Amino acid sequence: MSGSQKARVLTEAWIEQSIYCPNCGNQSLKQFPRNLPVADFYCMRCNDQYELKSQKKPFGRKIANGAYQTKVERLESDTSPNLILMRYDVADAAVRQLYVVPKRFFTASLIERRKPLKPSARRAGWVGSNILLERIPQIGLICVVQDGIVKSRSDVLSRWQKTAFLERHTPAARGWLVDVMSCIDQIENSIFTLDNVYSFTRYLSEIYPNNNNVKAKIRQQLQILRDNGYLEFLGAGIYRRAT
Repeated sequence: MSGSQKARVLTEAWIEQSIYCPNCGNQSLKQFPRNLPVADFYCMRCNDQYELKSQKKPFGRKIANGAYQTKVERLESDTSPNLILMRYDVADAAVRQLYVVPKRFFTASLIERRKPLKPSARRAGWVGSNILLERIPQIGLICVVQDGIVKSRSDVLSRWQKTAFLERHTPAARGWLVDVMSCIDQIENSIFTLDNVYSFTRYLSEIYPNNNNVKAKIRQQLQILRDNGYLEFLGAGIYRRAT
């Protein structure tokens, strides 16, 4: 058995034996039959699906995903699976890090189109995608295992539910919320001003070139985030992160 095969057996077995459904708290996840064009695991209670990405090295700014068009279509239909990011150690047969990312955070701006494969490639012309991990708000990267230590289950379930309000919005509306949340993450202080968020106007304009009033859109997102307890409004254009 090759190293990659051993790693696959290790990681898939660990998921089935050790992880619960962070969406509903069900004790275990069930593996889909291999080679199906769907996710890797699912919950038998709430039917949520999970895609597993595992590797030996720490995760960087982005991670390779499947076909770009398929990913875009799943985003538009709101059927993307939740994501499990696992870093493992084959020698010790151990999981070093594991994060779960709710599907509600997967929006169009997080998916990068890769260049088509060259004509000489076996799948010439195929277009893949990358998930831009750096654009996921910190609250969306929910830690389950850190340095081999398993985090509190109640904390994981609680953190998962804190952003459940995003699911009440359409994929397009959710995209704006997630992107503004990501911008807020880049502000150093937990207390910040409206002008601090306005500093990302050009960045958001590049993501949404058809929107001619980005500042008004920013204010709208801040109000929604405030109304759902993600932010506190302190008055006079000042906000505080509530999470």
